[in-house]
Amino acid sequence: MEFQEWPSISRLRRDMIISEKIDGSNSAVVIARLEDDEEVPDFAVAEIKDETQPFDTYYGVFAQSRKRFITPQDDNFGFAKWVRDNARNLFNVLGEGRHFGEWWGSGIQRGYGLSKGEKRFSLFNTVRWRDTELPHDLGIYMVPELYVGEFDTSMIELQKLLLQTNGSTASPGFMNPEGLVVFHTASRVAFKTTFDECDEYGFNGGKTWKGQ
Repeated sequence: MEFQEWPSISRLRRDMIISEKIDGSNSAVVIARLEDDEEVPDFAVAEIKDETQPFDTYYGVFAQSRKRFITPQDDNFGFAKWVRDNARNLFNVLGEGRHFGEWWGSGIQRGYGLSKGEKRFSLFNTVRWRDTELPHDLGIYMVPELYVGEFDTSMIELQKLLLQTNGSTASPGFMNPEGLVVFHTASRVAFKTTFDECDEYGFNGGKTWKGQ
């Protein structure tokens, strides 16, 4: 019989981060170093050489939707094509890793008032990206951070009311936002609360955060 201990329990009264939940398509840009002589997988959208290294170092650039890797030939709202077309810039800005975010805008879910095909990729990891000047001209953003501080359900309700009253922070002037994401920093679990459907406490689901 293998011993199994009870996992440590995170304290509830720790910090939380409240961000706007954007109604688009869950996506990720994956940048992975290729081993020497490793062939680029067929589902990679680009291969990038790291010009800063003295020896030949290559990275595969991949695009994924919520459930699968995608390509420009088998795409999801044009995200893989955007990643391919901006592969070098994404490599320079994001670096190696798996970078989760929301692909949203014209023709995707709520649309947020963006027109003529304009779409954006908003990164989820606000702790990592909040002090980085992301190139908005390339369509790279961060989900709006609405509050950072001690866990407090009354603050969650306040931020939800402000969002409902003032409209989207991601797309100012758009008055039909989806809701909030509450990230509990100690447990690294994210919860969502939306205007469309929520339980009696205002929370939907819970997901351990593993992304970048």
